[in-house]
Amino acid sequence: MAERIRLGVNIDHVATIRNARGGEHPDPARAAEIATAAGADGITFHLREDRRHIVDPDLQAIRAATDLPINMEMAATDEMHVIAMDFRPQTAMFVPEKREERTTEGGLNAAREHNKLAPMIRELQDNGSRVSLFIEPDSVQLAAAKSLGADICEFHTGRFVELMQAGDHKLAEVELERISVSAAQAVEIGIEPQAGHGLTYDTVKPVAAIPELAELNIGHFLMGEAIFVGLETSIRQMRDLMDEARA
Repeated sequence: MAERIRLGVNIDHVATIRNARGGEHPDPARAAEIATAAGADGITFHLREDRRHIVDPDLQAIRAATDLPINMEMAATDEMHVIAMDFRPQTAMFVPEKREERTTEGGLNAAREHNKLAPMIRELQDNGSRVSLFIEPDSVQLAAAKSLGADICEFHTGRFVELMQAGDHKLAEVELERISVSAAQAVEIGIEPQAGHGLTYDTVKPVAAIPELAELNIGHFLMGEAIFVGLETSIRQMRDLMDEARA
């Protein structure tokens, strides 16, 4: 059981706002500095194929701005593999990626992509990075992650959040149980369980209360809330809610 659940802050959408107009403001590296001061435990970003938010020069700028562990989300492509091998993030997380999607929707099919992922995972681990797979809370995908030798699995919480926001608490409880069972199974087979996607102040506590989960990765909501209250305040409030859930 992870007594204190870690908070990884995804800073992608600071870069989304910057890129909407061009130039250098707002700077995601500055967001990494603020997140560090606000009590985040890690910094997450997704270098997408289309570079819609984080771009290549941001990588070293973010690294220089914080001493927190960096979690680099990436598609399983040759281009991203080369970049990750050069950058050497503390964690390289494979996620599904489609050009037409607004954001990452659903988990990676690790079972189907096994042969493609296997050599990339081995090389990244030999290069000093832990490897994470963003998957659905599903026993088939978890078994594939074990077969691939993944260090971490981040379970997709998007469906749970959508059900909660729709007021369908009965189905939301079913989805929460899937996450809870998968987290316990991950621990049993030696994989660190994490979770994330879409979490808000109103939905984070039931997920954070799952005792096996070691970390939550949260981004879009925090960046949106920061417009109204400031980034440091939004992160600190999320941190407090997570701590309350564990208490």
